[in-house]
Amino acid sequence: MSALVPPPLSLYIHIPWCVKKCPYCDFNSHGQSGALPVDDYVAALVRDLEQDLPQVWGRPVHSVFFGGGTPSLFPPEAIGAILDACSARLTFHPGAEITMECNPGTAEHGRFEGYRAAGVNRVSFGIQSFDDVCLQRLGRIHDSAEAERAVKLAQDAGLDNLNLDLMYALPGQDLAMALHDVERAIALQPTHLSHYQLTMEPNTQFFARPPQGLPDEDTAWDIQEHCIEAMAAAGYAQYEVSAYARPGRQCAHNLNYWRFGDYLGIGAGAHGKISTGATGEIRRRWKPKNPRDYLATAGTAAGIGGDDPIAPENRPFDYMLNALRLVEGFSLADFEARTGLDRAVIAGELAEAARRGWLEAAGGRIVPTELGRRFTNDVIGLFLK
Repeated sequence: MSALVPPPLSLYIHIPWCVKKCPYCDFNSHGQSGALPVDDYVAALVRDLEQDLPQVWGRPVHSVFFGGGTPSLFPPEAIGAILDACSARLTFHPGAEITMECNPGTAEHGRFEGYRAAGVNRVSFGIQSFDDVCLQRLGRIHDSAEAERAVKLAQDAGLDNLNLDLMYALPGQDLAMALHDVERAIALQPTHLSHYQLTMEPNTQFFARPPQGLPDEDTAWDIQEHCIEAMAAAGYAQYEVSAYARPGRQCAHNLNYWRFGDYLGIGAGAHGKISTGATGEIRRRWKPKNPRDYLATAGTAAGIGGDDPIAPENRPFDYMLNALRLVEGFSLADFEARTGLDRAVIAGELAEAARRGWLEAAGGRIVPTELGRRFTNDVIGLFLK
């Protein structure tokens, strides 16, 4: 065993409601029915946070992420109240990245100024496509004009750190359509793009009833390669399987996940991971998924959905599940510091991955090859006990 060194700490805040559940979505999101219990939910988040505080005394928060659901359903005053309560109980690192997810169909004039004043300094838009037919097939509530308008409203409000989510291999989509989506996104000059393939996740409408006209695997790979080239030509470098950024604009919050960092998770269904150097423990804690259950139990023993240690024998897989998504790979020294394990425990798997041409070792770093990035799941699978 090596010494476990607590990594940087992030805070994830889950807002579980959305206007309508999308047929491809497997996140803990719930269609809005009537008025949202905004004040009650803010109070529940504070109770939840206070219960988790003893896990992280004295550790600064480097990033905050409001995910969902659709956090932009909450007014700026509520987002501000949440951030005020969190910063009163935790130390925020100077210049901490504070991201809020936004559905373009819920963006209104004037709200972005309020979100910025509340402390939000990065917005992630769930665009998915700029093709109105594709958006309808995905069950989205916005159209392409609303998407462009929402992005420009945020920019007009002084928010210049923006991510646009795009999906590809959509029903009825060909290469030209996918490239057009990327071109429309680039024209809006965001600092970051997320570009990921539509997949049929269990417990979704699409899994039960797959849509017609999905591109085959070869077409999907062709789309991905050409879109990567288009984004690179426009100055967006790939740094993770589905993430592309202009220089210095990588998502700090997601990088902390992928580098096996720590995070508190508050809100319905939120997950957290905390490392304790003194004991050598790494634990995952999660909260009840149902919003009603969460509101009723937040801050009590019943408000902990689970709290389990990550056994040492499972840590290599957990680490690789994140780190091998990164173009930069990982350093063996970081593996030891963040898992508390000696690098010798993964020597056999690394050798096998190198033999297959999936990973390369250079200067104490392990880096996926181009072939390895194409077969990420297979590479990660080598470390599954």
